[in-house]
Amino acid sequence: MKTVTEYFGSMVFDDKVMQSMLDENIYNTLKRTIKDGRSLNLSVANEVANAMKDWAISLGATHFTHWFQPMTGITAEKHDSFISPDKNGRVIMEFSGKELVRGETDASSFPSGGLRATFEARGYTAWDATSYAFIKDGVLCIPTAFCSYSGDALDQKTPLLRSMEAINRQTMRVLKLFGNDEVTSVKTTVGPEQEYFLVDKQVFNKRKDLVYTGRTLFGAEPPKGQALEGHYYGVIKPRVQAFMNDLNEELWKLGVLAKTEHNEAAPAQHELAPIFATTNIAADHNQLTMEIMQKLAKKHDMVCLLHEKPFEGVNGSGKHNNWSISTNTGINLFEPGDTPSKNAQFLLFLCAVLKAVDDYQDLLRISVASAGNDHRLGAHEAPPAVVSIFLGDELTEILEAIEKDQPYGAKEKELLRVGVHTMPKFPKDTTDRNRTSPFAFTGNKFEFRMLGSSASVSAPNTVINTAVAEILKQFADELESADNFETALHDLIKRVITTHKRIIFNGNGYDDKWLAEAEKRGLLNLRTTPDALPHFVDAKNVELFTAHKVYTEREMHSRLEIQLQNYCALVNIEAKTMVEMAKKEILPAASEYSQLLSDTILSKKAVSETLDCTYETEILTEISERIAKAYKHLKSLEKALVNAGKIHEAAALSVYYKDKVLPVMAKLRGEADALENLVSADYWPIPTYGDLMFGV
Repeated sequence: MKTVTEYFGSMVFDDKVMQSMLDENIYNTLKRTIKDGRSLNLSVANEVANAMKDWAISLGATHFTHWFQPMTGITAEKHDSFISPDKNGRVIMEFSGKELVRGETDASSFPSGGLRATFEARGYTAWDATSYAFIKDGVLCIPTAFCSYSGDALDQKTPLLRSMEAINRQTMRVLKLFGNDEVTSVKTTVGPEQEYFLVDKQVFNKRKDLVYTGRTLFGAEPPKGQALEGHYYGVIKPRVQAFMNDLNEELWKLGVLAKTEHNEAAPAQHELAPIFATTNIAADHNQLTMEIMQKLAKKHDMVCLLHEKPFEGVNGSGKHNNWSISTNTGINLFEPGDTPSKNAQFLLFLCAVLKAVDDYQDLLRISVASAGNDHRLGAHEAPPAVVSIFLGDELTEILEAIEKDQPYGAKEKELLRVGVHTMPKFPKDTTDRNRTSPFAFTGNKFEFRMLGSSASVSAPNTVINTAVAEILKQFADELESADNFETALHDLIKRVITTHKRIIFNGNGYDDKWLAEAEKRGLLNLRTTPDALPHFVDAKNVELFTAHKVYTEREMHSRLEIQLQNYCALVNIEAKTMVEMAKKEILPAASEYSQLLSDTILSKKAVSETLDCTYETEILTEISERIAKAYKHLKSLEKALVNAGKIHEAAALSVYYKDKVLPVMAKLRGEADALENLVSADYWPIPTYGDLMFGV
């Protein structure tokens, strides 16, 4: 049996494989091409493709695909075999450089937000050579970007790669000002912690709401939820452990650095955390992780739920996005450091994030907006919809000292002047952790906690990269023209702290008092997706993305349209599912049980008028009242869906679903959940929360 070190990355065409299979000159040319971001010479591409094909075939692959990430939220792939006919009527195995670097697919069948008409079908995929090819299910998968015939980005990866280039350009300008001439490039890195639920497959299949929508639209809370907090970090059940073992093995073969696994806070909830990777690779790996989780769960007769809020009354599932910036020399720019110059550099990058998050609160909220995440944000473990930054007491006090030109700490004799006087030495973990904060500094990185479990990490990191790149550009413009760098640096940091300290909040984000305080500070509270999305195309946001060439204005409007349509479609599916379940399952079951109670009362009375029918009478009365109310809400929901069909503008329709459809759905659920607690278990037609959360 092979050890982990022997099979780790065995299904990846990584640097080690390339070195062993490519001519030295070809290998060096490919590495330079990747490093400089240039187009690959066709003759070199042919050599690489041939080696890649031979390697893939040796591992049992028969097909290849350009693996890409359209605006569906999941990945896409079209398989082509390596076989080509020869002149003798047999076949040979071929794979050309042209097939490696570029593919063609149908662009009209993927979400485009109006960028492509149905008859405009041509789209292209282009190899992302910085992300290694890999073999999955016997298919060579080549990570690619996806664009239309007109050059518009139709995927998640292209803007992410553009944003990485943008932050590299601006970070390099700032580092040069600090004399870091040995640094030639920087990359953002991400470690996305993935939360998920596991439920029994047979139980899952009996719940139409889970099958159609990924979350329970009905369900009374069980006697035991997560109140005892016994599940968090508890002993992993054998069935779940077997799944996790298989998951680790599959991920490790694909070079995914899955590191940590544990039970999460809610029953049936779990988490997997990887080691940091370059952002575009981390995005690829997270998409693979979600796909393989769902595939392997079924092999263990379970279903992996990635919805943000599959169960009411317990924690939802998020994806904690641990983001940082590192140089090609191995330096993390968010490590505080010990010396004055390094501390000053750290503080400048810290202030860049403060200003970026404050200036672009709306974009950060938009980047995590979805119908599913609206149910999670602000509930239980999830941060509120208000964006703020947690720094911890020590860093906050240091910033306050700089702002006020005051000594830091009781023993500090000199004013704390950045770049002139020595700053206090930071321990590595200079902050506590604040799980209620949307954007928390955790020692050498920022943890963006607002992402939903099912989301791609590409869009949020595109926003973070671009927003920070813009602020670094502003800083570089100012400092490059300064007569005295140290004085200008100090004044800049002090001004940023004074102007943007409102975004710092170290307290309890779950407390309602914070929402009132945030409003006083002028922070945005975009509670729902329809509230947030229209701000995506505000003038300042269009200017941000177009200036850094991350999105064109056309691409921004298309993405807004796609997200609005997706929100409306998801709520519509949920509402229709509720109607079907209420009509065909829940109300008939409640009615049937009420008939049993009625018959029991009549039977008792037939025996003796003196027999006590209090239980049957009271339960029957309440069930009858609940059925009547539920049916009333059901008819209201049907009417609301009819009216929704008359609205054709996406933004207006999303607001209608939020204001008119979701409230009726909540009322219908309330009555149905009350009925669940009244109707006999023998008559209740769908598995309960207890069955779902404690059935594995």
